[in-house]
This record gives sequence, C-alpha cells and structure tokens, in this order.
Amino acid sequence: MFDIGFSELLVIAIVALIVIGPERLPKVARTLGHLFGRMQRYVNDVKADITREMELEELRKLQSSVEDAARSIQSSVHREVSETERELNEVAQAALPAPDYPEVAPPEPAPQPTAQPEPQQQLDLALDPNAVPSAPKQQT
Repeated sequence: MFDIGFSELLVIAIVALIVIGPERLPKVARTLGHLFGRMQRYVNDVKADITREMELEELRKLQSSVEDAARSIQSSVHREVSETERELNEVAQAALPAPDYPEVAPPEPAPQPTAQPEPQQQLDLALDPNAVPSAPKQQT
C-alpha cells in the first residue's frame, strides 16, 4: 500500500520512541495496530460490497437480456399462431358449401343383377369392394 522500506520503518520507530517515550510506546503501538486492523477490515468490506454490486449489476443485465429474448420469442410465436389460425379459418371458409346452392342428393344405388354373373364377372366382383354379388338362382 505505502512504499515504505525497513529502514524507513526503523527511523519512524526511533522518532516515535523519542517523542512518545518508552512508557507509553507499547500502548500507542497497540492502539495503532487496532486502528490499522479496523481500517483493513473496512477497506475489505468496501471492496466486497463493490464486487457484490458489480456482480448484481451483471445479473440484472443478464436477466433483462433473457427477458427481452423471452418477450421476442413469445411475440414471434403469438404472431405465427395468429397467422396460422387466420390461414386455417380462410381454408375452412373456402371448404364450407355456399348457402345459395342446393345440396346434391347422393346417387341412387345401382339395381342388382338377377342373372348369375359369368366367371370373369365373379372375379371382378371379388376384387371390387363396393360390388354386391347377387343371390344364386334356384333351378326348378
């Protein structure tokens, strides 16, 4: 802290011995030691407080940047959801039948054949899942 060498400390001790005297010098040295210790503790506390405040400020900056990023993500997701919902509503509106047009009735089922189909027709009927085979004719 101070640039004081051993020789300078020796000169200060001799001057203090002469000025203060040998009876009071140990008491003064003890008092100065206590004051110096208090000063060091105070300086260390101030350094720790400054360091703590700097770390707290860094954490606040980090928190604000994370909150900004979260808000940005939230707004982009909300915007995308709104856009997708709008597009789906447009598709749904386009898919609905217009109220001015009459509904078309489903086609009538085809009449069932009364004659026995030939073997090729039976094969076609077996392959066609919508085909309904007719009942076999009874011979009399």
